[in-house]
Amino acid sequence: MNIKIISKNQIKKTGTLVIPLFEDIPLSKLPENILDKTIKNHVSNIIKQINDYKSIGKINISPIINHNNYNNILILGLGNSKKLSMNTFRSTFSEATRKLRDLFSKNIYFLSMENLYQNNSPIEFGQAIAESVYLGLYEFNKYKSQIEKINIQNIFILEENKNKYNELKLGINKGQIISNSVNLCRDLVNEPANYMTPTQFAEEATKIAINTDISIKILEESDMKSLGMGAILGVAQGSKEPAKFIIMNYEGDANNKSNHIGLVGKGITFDSGGISIKPSRNMGDMKGDMAGAAAVISSIQAISKLKLKINVTSIAVATENMPGGNAQRPGDIVKTFSGKTIEIDNTDAEGRLILADAVAYANSIGIKKIIDIATLTGAISVALGNICTGVFGNNPKFISELIKSSKSTGEKFWELPIFEEYREQYKSNVADLKNTGGMYAGATTGAMIIGEFIENSSWIHLDIAATSKSNTTKGPNIKGSTGVPVRTIIELANRMQKKI
Repeated sequence: MNIKIISKNQIKKTGTLVIPLFEDIPLSKLPENILDKTIKNHVSNIIKQINDYKSIGKINISPIINHNNYNNILILGLGNSKKLSMNTFRSTFSEATRKLRDLFSKNIYFLSMENLYQNNSPIEFGQAIAESVYLGLYEFNKYKSQIEKINIQNIFILEENKNKYNELKLGINKGQIISNSVNLCRDLVNEPANYMTPTQFAEEATKIAINTDISIKILEESDMKSLGMGAILGVAQGSKEPAKFIIMNYEGDANNKSNHIGLVGKGITFDSGGISIKPSRNMGDMKGDMAGAAAVISSIQAISKLKLKINVTSIAVATENMPGGNAQRPGDIVKTFSGKTIEIDNTDAEGRLILADAVAYANSIGIKKIIDIATLTGAISVALGNICTGVFGNNPKFISELIKSSKSTGEKFWELPIFEEYREQYKSNVADLKNTGGMYAGATTGAMIIGEFIENSSWIHLDIAATSKSNTTKGPNIKGSTGVPVRTIIELANRMQKKI
């Protein structure tokens, strides 16, 4: 699928014309040099029959007869032009493109107009167009023997002001790079666990490194044993599949080593719960328990391709959590990379175990800003539903930058507390700590257990258990894996590079 910027006289293929309409802009203000009398009359006749056609999210499609360039007109309601955000536009245009795909429209012409740029630059608008299309039309259908839908082939932005071309192109390119990385994350998470094993996950990470300026190192179980990563190995020992510790590095600011962020991802490629086995209902969803690891390798790919001026280390720990004959048991004690010991209270609280070793390793190699991303707890759904990603951390300024970034992308984040008093819940009588804190404040205690291994780094924990997947299709999010929080991490990296 291509996105191109053209003028009216460059139209060569018949397609659907998308006309954005605002509540505060009369029809008479539509661009005279693009819309002919036939189209204006057609739009006037249609809107006489429709109430509230300009409100945000309203989409009306109608065929137009005997027109040289267009066979359908889509009226896109965007509300008040002065209040239009790119998040609103992205959501609305994603819905519109899916409707047009279902009508087998191959070519879409989007009418650009000055009001779209009141609050947003052409770069931001071009990015939003690209993300609307590439995220909104995503499908995971590689295992289907028959694919029924015909995808849109071309999106043409009708723009007569050639001064905007370069900025629009920059935005489109940026949006395409980001969308491709989000969709990579979605692909990895949507894969069945019999394909997306830890070994295959490591191979996917290697492919990314080969095609970018990212270096990669993969630690095998023997390496982890030598390093004393007993928490990871304890989780992995119940599976026949060997664990992988994947380290990816991107140097976008090689002369400024302090401009460095570490991304650490939980990669449980299938989580049965281990000996503390999960109920069978919906257990198939546990193929997605590696969404955090998928997010960190997808984010570093985009950061590299955007050539952001920042150094990034991505650490993804990939393993299964299985109830094999060699599986760890409740009551076992493991020694971590940091030297601290953990009593295993519940083998289904495995994510914090592998992340304990991973964040401690990140700290040991000198990374002072660490974000770990994990489908960590069911408790986060109880606290925030499936609307928000839970945010925990030890540096308010760092957290504030992340949340500002999330507002820009439309991914919703919410900070939750990590008060000292919660530590009492995961104290152990026989080890330095337990791997669970009981039924109360489960998302908080899960985060704090990881935080015990951070030492002196600025740290953020993102619990994406409720937001990494969606049961419905809405806006740019498709049923299945969402790719959260890839766009926010990329935006944060973009903001961090500008503060050098």
